[in-house]
This record gives sequence, C-alpha cells and structure tokens, in this order.
Amino acid sequence: MTHIYECPLMQHKLDVKCPQCGRCAEFEFAEIRRIKLKADVDFFKSDSMFEYRQFQDSCGHYWHGALYYAGLHGDPRVALGKLPPGYEPGDWDHPPWRRGYGEDTGIGSVRCEHCHLGRKHILNWPGDAYYSVSYRNNVLWAFDRRSACDLCDFILSKTRSTGNPFLLRVPTVFKTHKAREAVSKHLLRLLAVTS
Repeated sequence: MTHIYECPLMQHKLDVKCPQCGRCAEFEFAEIRRIKLKADVDFFKSDSMFEYRQFQDSCGHYWHGALYYAGLHGDPRVALGKLPPGYEPGDWDHPPWRRGYGEDTGIGSVRCEHCHLGRKHILNWPGDAYYSVSYRNNVLWAFDRRSACDLCDFILSKTRSTGNPFLLRVPTVFKTHKAREAVSKHLLRLLAVTS
C-alpha cells in the first residue's frame, strides 16, 4: 500500500489533499491521445481546450500527444468544438474499462470545492492521498471516500474475508490487533471531516 505499483489499477478520479488549503479535493487524470498526423499538431497547440506535449515511448521513440483535462473543462463530448478530421470529442472521454495514458504519467487536474482551486497537477501518489494513515513507518491509503469506508470496515473486522482486490493488498502491519485501534481511529477522523 505504500507504493503506487502495489495496486494494479488506479481509479480515474482520486481524493487528494488540496495543494492550497489541505482539505479534501478531487484529482482527475488527464486524457491523452496520440496526434495522428503531423499536420494536426498546430491545431492542438493553438486550441485552448488542449495541451500539446511530446512523449517518449519505452523504445525511445517520440510521439505527439493532445491532453484534455476533463476536471477543468468538463465532459469532452459537450465542451469540445470542431476537431480536425479523424478525431471525435469522445476520443478524450474516459471509458471505465480502459487504462488511460494519464494514469501512467500522473498528469491531471485538481479541483477543490472549499478554496475553489482548479489547476493542472502532477500526482504524487500516495503522498497526495487525502485518506492516508501512517503507522510504524508504513503508509496505508485509500483512493476516495468509498474505498476509505471499505478500508476502515476491513481494519475493524475480525473476519476480514473479502473479494475486493484493493483490500486484499493491505499490508500485514495494518491488520494486527495493535494497529486496529490507531489506524481505524485516524481513518474515522478523516471520514468525519468529509461527511
């Protein structure tokens, strides 16, 4: 639970500590699509709804990408206007079954309803996690309020049987009798603040 790689898939939206006020904010990964033709690069560089970046793949090849921040601009099918031929607004929509390139890069946006912050953000997980508990030099974290509730119930449970892959990865140090009270108390405090 201490490293991002210990969980097979990140959620597309996460609860994070607001970089400005420290309260619970929402992080959403950016959607990144390859720019198919070099002739289309100028369009994506000049359109204010997109951010153009050049990326490098694992083989060292560079490719052009257009980033869309749904967390700042809203549903791409509503917000995006005319695009070059071969592109559709839905290309930047995030279907739940597909891992986006944004999850690999940590590129996204953060929005806070408390201080009204809305900006681009590079995710530092699990350091940015709002629902995180330190115990004996280990960090236990949850993606969002729902997974924090599940995690708290799991820690407090004596049977601990679950089919949830997220909960199956909880390190043993957090499941001990000694840890139960301290960890659950901290999680319950965080949950009470965001209720």
